[in-house]
Amino acid sequence: MMNAAAPGPLPGAVRSRRDSVLRVLLPVFTLVAGALVWEAVVRVKAIPPYVLPAPSLVLATLVSDGAILWSSLLATLATTFQGLALALVGGVGLALLFSRSRLVEYSLYPYAVILQVTPVIAIAPLLLVYLPQHAAVLACAWIVAFFPVLANTTLGLASVDRNLIELFRLYGATRSQILFTLKLPAALPHMLGGLRIAGGLALIGAVVAEIAAGSAGAGSGLAYRIAEAGYRLNIPRMFAALLLLSVTGVVIFALLSALSRFLLRRWHESELAPGA
Repeated sequence: MMNAAAPGPLPGAVRSRRDSVLRVLLPVFTLVAGALVWEAVVRVKAIPPYVLPAPSLVLATLVSDGAILWSSLLATLATTFQGLALALVGGVGLALLFSRSRLVEYSLYPYAVILQVTPVIAIAPLLLVYLPQHAAVLACAWIVAFFPVLANTTLGLASVDRNLIELFRLYGATRSQILFTLKLPAALPHMLGGLRIAGGLALIGAVVAEIAAGSAGAGSGLAYRIAEAGYRLNIPRMFAALLLLSVTGVVIFALLSALSRFLLRRWHESELAPGA
């Protein structure tokens, strides 16, 4: 009697694998095609580098000015991750406090909204007046990254199934036990979603503050190099620095997405594989 053939991969799994490949290849193909068109337009029209540098010149500048640009990138990254860490600690801590006391939430949440809706470009010069340069830049990175963590974590803590809360109470769980064994794990997907948003915003806040600091004649971050290159009409260096910033933002988002996937992949619906 012939053995039955082993079942092939499920259609859902095949579709998921195909979508994953396309999600990687299509953006790369679009980027390469756009760069080739850009290069061709610059060469055919003989556009001067101080007006629009070709991608090949931008990459060459990235290599030749690598020492300056990479050291400035490290300064920007240090500020970004410090601001993100402060936003995570402050946002989650304040959200936990909100979940314990409605009075505290009603008293402080409007001021968190005010911080969010006030443009950081308007706050940065004021902070540079009252704070040292690094502290002012760090404060800007924290301000823009703080609210997404706070808002998402507060939403997650408030979205726990009421039936589960009553079940915990039925078995005699204390408020602290309900908070740390039920509400906080249930709010983790919301918290990680807010953290992914906050990662890019922390980079934006650091860049804006560095540009403001550069206008005041001080600075060492990558945004300061962009402003400096603009004053000197060194447009290839501006594009090279901007390329580094863009890649950095993508990497930060990818790292935070990987962290979210690692923490949620075994139990939350958003990260479970099809058919799991």
